Amino acid sequence: MDQLKEKILESVSSVLPIFGIVLVLSVSIAPFNSGVLVLFLFGAVFLIFGMALFTLGAGMSMTPLGEGIGAEMSKAKKIWIPLILCFILGTIITIAEPDLSVLAEQIPSIPNMTLIFSVALGVGFFLAVAMLRIRVRWKLTRLFLIFYSMVFILASFAPASFIPAAFDSGGVTTGPVTVPFIMAMGAGLAVINSDKNTRTDSFGLVALCSIGPIISVLILSIFYSPEATTTPVEIAEIVSTKDALTAIINGLPIFAKEVGMAFSPIIVMFVLFQAIFRRFRKHQMIRIIIGMIYTYTGLVMFLTAANVGFMPAGNLIGSIIAASDRKALLIPVGALFGYFVVAAEPAVVVLKKQVEEISNGAISQRSIGLGLSIGVAVSVGISMLRVLTGIPIQPFLYAGYALSLVISFFVPSLYTSVAFDSGGVASGPMTSTFILPFAVGACTALGGNIMTDAFGIVAMVAMTPLITIQSIGLYSSIRQRQRRKQKTEAMRIVPDTIVYY
Repeated sequence: MDQLKEKILESVSSVLPIFGIVLVLSVSIAPFNSGVLVLFLFGAVFLIFGMALFTLGAGMSMTPLGEGIGAEMSKAKKIWIPLILCFILGTIITIAEPDLSVLAEQIPSIPNMTLIFSVALGVGFFLAVAMLRIRVRWKLTRLFLIFYSMVFILASFAPASFIPAAFDSGGVTTGPVTVPFIMAMGAGLAVINSDKNTRTDSFGLVALCSIGPIISVLILSIFYSPEATTTPVEIAEIVSTKDALTAIINGLPIFAKEVGMAFSPIIVMFVLFQAIFRRFRKHQMIRIIIGMIYTYTGLVMFLTAANVGFMPAGNLIGSIIAASDRKALLIPVGALFGYFVVAAEPAVVVLKKQVEEISNGAISQRSIGLGLSIGVAVSVGISMLRVLTGIPIQPFLYAGYALSLVISFFVPSLYTSVAFDSGGVASGPMTSTFILPFAVGACTALGGNIMTDAFGIVAMVAMTPLITIQSIGLYSSIRQRQRRKQKTEAMRIVPDTIVYY
């Protein structure tokens, strides 16, 4: 009970700033229907409790299950067995990822299941690559250079209107269902290398899995040649507080079904894994089952709140500001939203905790949180500049990834792994259901091209943390070298000051 109270307080501290900003905007530069504000308020309440239950449950169930599966796979003598298992696990979990369904529904020019299956196959393949990297000790930076070079080569052949959506797919795929499981599995797989590199090997799986969807969607767009169309955000008519609560309650069964589909393969995996390996004792199994119930309930509440309560508010605020004579405010308002929204991403909470634990406190939750908030604020600000001006996304992506890869050669590999993982984690359901609709609303009001101007914001959110978190690592490395240098100089000076009697 105490843990749940602690999680609720953490959720309140994450969601309250967003609600405060929306409230201030609604009575100042972006006034909108009070019914939408009430809907947003109900959504915030559901979001707080959903986020608290999810983070508590993920620690009780997804983390030990992922670590257990990873540890057992690391014991396999024949490498092809865990490779096939990783491919199957990555594909199945991605098909059921709620974030991916949200993106697919906003791009109706490609059939939903066609897009979802191509993305899932990409994740499955790269999860197998990530496992192989741990077994054969490939350098993560080298893999990033190879695969991102492939991405940009493919992008030169893909339709320009689909490049932003392709990069967005890489961000949304690593959502609240996949991240806790994949990160925990990485920790389990890294057990096979019980040396000083074990901590570094634990990270990087999320980062590599984020590349697969980008490549898959780029290839799909080259051969499929779809027409660039999107689905507009539908805003329900809210007259009374009862209507707002009814809208939230009506959304619960829809997302209960979606999350149920997401959890069904995980439950099947848990049952089969326990039946074969008998890894967990009775009390551990009970804890995992209770944790899964918490995780499921929390995620249903969270996604309902984000989609029903937050999406309309984000769309309206963007369209109202863009239609006013103070369009330039889109940039600072977007940056402000970006700074606080990332703290409300459920997978970010899990990431920060796991990073601090696995790094033995070398990378604190506070430093990760600050790096993510600054990075996302910058990315959303730049994205709003793109919405206002129509500047293509390619120069920003090319320059950003090139800079992040260059920095990776000058920082400890642990920071590089964490930074690239953080990029995938930062672009979760809050980004796709609040920040993206904010950009779409602004773009629609300005009469811009949604596919080229609004889409791509998730990709920007996923990219900038690579730079900010590695910059923190670079600063930390410089400070450590300075301290060692000062300590060495002090040791040289001390003998000369000794006085003998």
